[in-house]
Amino acid sequence: MMKSIKTIHIIQLFLCLFLFFSQNLKAQKIDTDSLLTVIIKDMKNSHPDYKRNIQRASLGKKLAPDYLDFHLVLGRNYDFVNEKDSARFYYNYIIQRSNKYQEAFLYLINLDLEEKNYVEGVKIANRAIEIYPDDKTFRLKRIAFYSLQNDTKNEAKYLKSIKAKFPNDPEIQQQLYELYSTVNMDRVGVYYNYTTISRDEAGPWNLASADYLRQRVWGSLIGRVSYAKRYSSNQVMASGLQFEIESYLYAKKNNYSYLDVAYSKDDAFPEWRLGYSYYHNFDKGWEADLGFRYIKAQDNNDIKSLNVGLGKYFGSYWLNLRSFIQSEGPSFTFTSRYYYKTKFDYVTLIAGYGTSPDDRTRAAEYEAGMTLKSFRISAGFNKLIKSHYIAGILITTNEQEYSPNKYQTELDFAFLLQYKF
Repeated sequence: MMKSIKTIHIIQLFLCLFLFFSQNLKAQKIDTDSLLTVIIKDMKNSHPDYKRNIQRASLGKKLAPDYLDFHLVLGRNYDFVNEKDSARFYYNYIIQRSNKYQEAFLYLINLDLEEKNYVEGVKIANRAIEIYPDDKTFRLKRIAFYSLQNDTKNEAKYLKSIKAKFPNDPEIQQQLYELYSTVNMDRVGVYYNYTTISRDEAGPWNLASADYLRQRVWGSLIGRVSYAKRYSSNQVMASGLQFEIESYLYAKKNNYSYLDVAYSKDDAFPEWRLGYSYYHNFDKGWEADLGFRYIKAQDNNDIKSLNVGLGKYFGSYWLNLRSFIQSEGPSFTFTSRYYYKTKFDYVTLIAGYGTSPDDRTRAAEYEAGMTLKSFRISAGFNKLIKSHYIAGILITTNEQEYSPNKYQTELDFAFLLQYKF
């Protein structure tokens, strides 16, 4: 009897100890969860305290060393304070111990992109693709690594692969365009357009330009100098220089802006040309834009127009319709492209009605052209050659009314050559 009572007391003691430790573990779990919540909430603030978050997360890691969420927020906060080695350590720590933290793979890949650690980045991207085969993001990142290395063979290979994997996904081409628009890249190029005119003693027109593009994560900046010379009756009708700056600015996900400022003191161009458009990307490959254009002619007349555009990706195809609404009547431009390899490899067909303020070839004639009819069709292609050279050609025929019910045929031959590095 005494032995049974003693056994019961021992069982009761172990039960009490179990309940005590269970309560402590539960309380610790609650405390660490609360601490993690505080850190995440602060990181979402407009002015987060990254240093303090690192202290909090380090404490949480000591309390719960197997709780990998603390390692993840440590990596992010070290990343934000530009201590990249520490950030990399924690991202690697997580992915070596668990496949459940998809964000850790993405943050580590982005760090490799930022630091141009291409070889290691491809390895991490490939591992992430093996673990998450249905995630588009990691496949897009792998393409980015090859694009940055100018490895067009693998770039084209995996572009084909991602389109085969997601054949009915309308967002793939749109995401590829966004991806290419945010990788670091520089380009220099030249452009030449020669225009013949069917009417006697009219033309030809010449337009040449040189530009430099600098593209970064925040967007791109383009500087351009153009020269035009136009003939009439074998005499120079107008000639001169134009200086221009263009920029695409990425404010936040799915939104970006376009800015353009051009100036000339010569009669071959308007004195000022200003433009702005705001773009928004919707689901399923749709994109819309809204903006304005302002042109001040050399005679001080000014012209304003509103532009509205709508675009859609269908696999490797991109279709866009843009209208310019102006006092003398609207103009329309329909553009189609088929991307058959990289971003720089495509064929294009364009159709338009009316005079567009974005037509650089006819910018000096824009004011007169607004009141007259025109119908135009363009066809061309761009091709990336040996990883660095981009060549393009565009041929346009424009049926232009030059006086009521009288038309001339304007034939443009445009050539482009760029070097990317």
